Amino acid sequence: MKGYIKLESGEIFEGSIAADTQEEVYGEIVFFTGMTGYQEVMTDPSFHGQIVVFTYPLIGNYGWNEKDYESIKPQPAGLVISEASPEAFHYQAKQTIEEAAYKAGVPLIKGVDTRALVKSIREKGDMGAVMTTSPEKTEVSSYQPIGEQMLIDEVTVREPVTKGEGDHHIVLLDFGYKQSMVESLVKKDCKVTVVPYDISEKELADLEPDGLLFSNGPGNPKQLNGLLPRYRKLAETFPSLGICLGHQLMALAFGGDTEKLRFGHRGANQPVQDTHTNRVFMTSQNHSYVVKENSLPKGEFAVQFKNINDGSVEGLSHLKHDIITVQFHPEAHPGPADSEEIFDQFLEHLKKKGREKTYA
Repeated sequence: MKGYIKLESGEIFEGSIAADTQEEVYGEIVFFTGMTGYQEVMTDPSFHGQIVVFTYPLIGNYGWNEKDYESIKPQPAGLVISEASPEAFHYQAKQTIEEAAYKAGVPLIKGVDTRALVKSIREKGDMGAVMTTSPEKTEVSSYQPIGEQMLIDEVTVREPVTKGEGDHHIVLLDFGYKQSMVESLVKKDCKVTVVPYDISEKELADLEPDGLLFSNGPGNPKQLNGLLPRYRKLAETFPSLGICLGHQLMALAFGGDTEKLRFGHRGANQPVQDTHTNRVFMTSQNHSYVVKENSLPKGEFAVQFKNINDGSVEGLSHLKHDIITVQFHPEAHPGPADSEEIFDQFLEHLKKKGREKTYA
């Protein structure tokens, strides 16, 4: 049957949708530029509450498998595709992308002019939108803006979960983490304990971590302003790595500021430069907010990474404490593995801290 995407701007785009889809689904409409990696995108908690438009014209040709999950279920509010492959051309595929979305209860509209839709988003910015079967009855303004919704509570773990065994114990504060982050650290002989984002200092200290990882996640980082003093104290106590939302939270905790991009960076081909070495590498990214460089207090952070396209801050290194932050995803799922060495830099901080304890 006919389905529609009605934007906050009033524009309407038509496609087709499963007949038994609920009448209205609201979300922030964003676009992802990667040619592949749709399963990782669909299960990434950072996309929770968003309607994701895939810019590549054909999505789903290698199907859906049991391996490439970033969380236990698909996370977006909805999906928008130009053409969905009716078959899955891979021997490990268990179902098509449409079957996977339908099974998960995620509405999918196909046959949409995604080129025109993305041009509108680029011009007007990320905005609220409704997937509907009755656009004339739909008012996007009647929904609570996505920036005001506390989405992290819907994706964080409720109790600590430990994975792997190894020489270093890393506690991951979960704002909506990707499973591939944990897998990357476990492969590097780490034990990782995933904990709720609002864990108390005592509960965390009782876990006796060697280091902390502040994870990615959905929403506006300033919604966590009340917890920033706690995060700062923890990062000053333990070697810490912040990724995506975790990067933004570290900047805020130490006195910096963040702002929302007109349309975010979402794709597997974002060029980033290391300001220390001038080396440029490609990264996987998914974020709406960025750290404002001119807001960083003197004597706290140095900007280590910058986005080649727009000059935005892509990573920080603290001048006094063992803290590294990156806006991109070093676990590279989906995307290139150029920046995986960030985990090695983090582990060097842990080893250094261990040596200091040994000889103290």
